[in-house]
Amino acid sequence: MTRSALRKWFWVHKWTSLVCTAFLLLICLTGLPLVFHDEIDDLLDNGLPYASVPSGTPRVSADTVIDTSLKMYPGEIVLFTFIDDDEPKIVVTMAPSWATYIENRKSSHWIRFDAHTGQVLKQTKPYNADGIGFTELMLRLHRDLFAGLPGDLFMGFMAVLFVIAVVSGIVVYGPFMRKLDFATVRADRSRRIKWLDLHNVLGVVTLAWLLVVGVTGVINELSTPLFSLWQQTDVKAMLEPLRGKPVPSTSELSSPQAAFDTVQKNLPGMTPMSIMFPGAAFGSPYHYLVWTKGRTALTSRLFTPALVDARTGAFDRSIEMPWYLRALQVSRPLHFGDYGGMPLKIIWALLDLVTIVVLGSGLYLWLSRKSSARVPEADSELVASNRAAHPALPREAAE
Repeated sequence: MTRSALRKWFWVHKWTSLVCTAFLLLICLTGLPLVFHDEIDDLLDNGLPYASVPSGTPRVSADTVIDTSLKMYPGEIVLFTFIDDDEPKIVVTMAPSWATYIENRKSSHWIRFDAHTGQVLKQTKPYNADGIGFTELMLRLHRDLFAGLPGDLFMGFMAVLFVIAVVSGIVVYGPFMRKLDFATVRADRSRRIKWLDLHNVLGVVTLAWLLVVGVTGVINELSTPLFSLWQQTDVKAMLEPLRGKPVPSTSELSSPQAAFDTVQKNLPGMTPMSIMFPGAAFGSPYHYLVWTKGRTALTSRLFTPALVDARTGAFDRSIEMPWYLRALQVSRPLHFGDYGGMPLKIIWALLDLVTIVVLGSGLYLWLSRKSSARVPEADSELVASNRAAHPALPREAAE
């Protein structure tokens, strides 16, 4: 590598790292509890416990809990119903109307039912004054800094800079370690040299994980515009033949449980997990939109929506997700490491801590650069040896 090329790579690594470091530290600090979000939510949950029932006890019908919800809140509509296959719960989300919900999502609230007994275990209130929970707070900071789409795009750009910093760091590390053993930490040198070596070693050792988390982070930050693109293209074209038909009222709706059963029959390899009621701007005005997922460890992270006529209950079609939304679905578990149980979560948390050390050491090296301008004699010899190992190495990198 020529001296000019190495200088350019070093410049890219330095400035991409400096620009994104503070935000990457925030992402790592907020991402750490998000790895264990299920466990934290369970710990902080003050809802009633699930009933103890014999193994094999059937679940109550979704129609039962939806009817109960409508009686509890007359005048409101059901937006979504979620059936959990990990826990015995059914969650019903309600609001005064779809228009009210789209204008202000805080107008919605949810009711959690025991899936075996139909008992109400917990519920929230519209315009909840208690604010959001701990993991939701961490997620909002991690995802968009409470800034919505502009925040998504900004944090996505920081993730892009992080990926560039990782790649350029590897390019710089190769010549730097040309005449040193791999993963060498020169503990007998100055504090700054030790931290430089540690920064390089940890970055190289965690290279694959850093790239996976960085790239999937970029994809995740694009979820809002990607879904908008899908709605404006495939979904719009799919619903065009139905334009002008009246949206069914609540009294005209067919059985939601029958919609689940119909989808299960027509997509035997999938498990229905939620149903969106008609009228949503981001769904179908005339159908139940039933989301399903696969049954294997891999396909359980791949979701397929299906349309069921909300009036007749007839199966209409399943919807093939475009490649970019499939990439988004795959990226989410890879980003948070929540698809392999507690052992993988612990590994993800440890790698997250290592990344914090890498970012913190890089920041330290930058802030301490002035104090290293007067290089001690011992380190002057070190700088000379580093530059001798690779003549193209910039002086700031050699130091």
